[in-house]
Amino acid sequence: MARAITTQRKTINTLFAWAVGLIIFFPILWIFVLSFKSEGDAIKAPFEVLTSAWTLDSYATVQDRSDYFKHFWNSVTIAVGSTLLGILVAVPAAWSMAFVPSKRTRGILMWMLSTKMLPAVGVLYPIYIGFIKLGLLDTRIGLVIVLMLINLPIIVWMLYTYFKEIPGEILEAARMDGAGLREEVLYVLTPMAVPGIASTLLLNVILAWNEAFWTLNLTAAKAAPLTAFIASYSSPEGLFYAKLSAASVMAIAPILIMGWFSQKQLVRGLTFGAVK
Repeated sequence: MARAITTQRKTINTLFAWAVGLIIFFPILWIFVLSFKSEGDAIKAPFEVLTSAWTLDSYATVQDRSDYFKHFWNSVTIAVGSTLLGILVAVPAAWSMAFVPSKRTRGILMWMLSTKMLPAVGVLYPIYIGFIKLGLLDTRIGLVIVLMLINLPIIVWMLYTYFKEIPGEILEAARMDGAGLREEVLYVLTPMAVPGIASTLLLNVILAWNEAFWTLNLTAAKAAPLTAFIASYSSPEGLFYAKLSAASVMAIAPILIMGWFSQKQLVRGLTFGAVK
């Protein structure tokens, strides 16, 4: 029998959870506040910042100086494109590892995961030179390929976990009914793993959206996403806190809104897996 939780205990847990949440969210809240201040007010003491006048001048300046929507569509294209391409590659790979495993499957999975521990700067030079030779530097297709390869181990691991929870007997029954490999993957396996695939898509869109190292080093102007949009307000002359905060709010707002509306699906997929 489960132990009853008192009202006092629930209140303490709720207050503690809110306190932790506010601590985690405070940097974003402070950036939001600074974005509505002038540059002179943004560098004042915290109390003076809060009591100073609110203004939209920083947002107007950022929009006049930079083409926000160009960077926004670059981020959307790169994040969604790399995720969809990764799913196309990862679904067959995860299917084979989950349902047709070999003695090397575990080793391959561990090797793929170990590549995430490789410092990105260690492979920057060869990738940069390769991009120059192939004409992919400062192109969206180049970033789509790089970010797909970077996040591919995570996509494969997540899908492998969800596929492993699907009973093999279901696939065997489909084969007995005459389903080929294509029908098995498209019409049997994929519909059953929709929660897992959806959470994988959402997580990898967020990872690709937030990627800064590769987007800053492999782009200049044409394919620059919102990470480059933010970085443009940090200059040798100093940090323009109000404008930098406004640019940051404009960059993170779409992904925060998406995460807010999809949080149930994301938590459900990450917590419970593919089959309930």
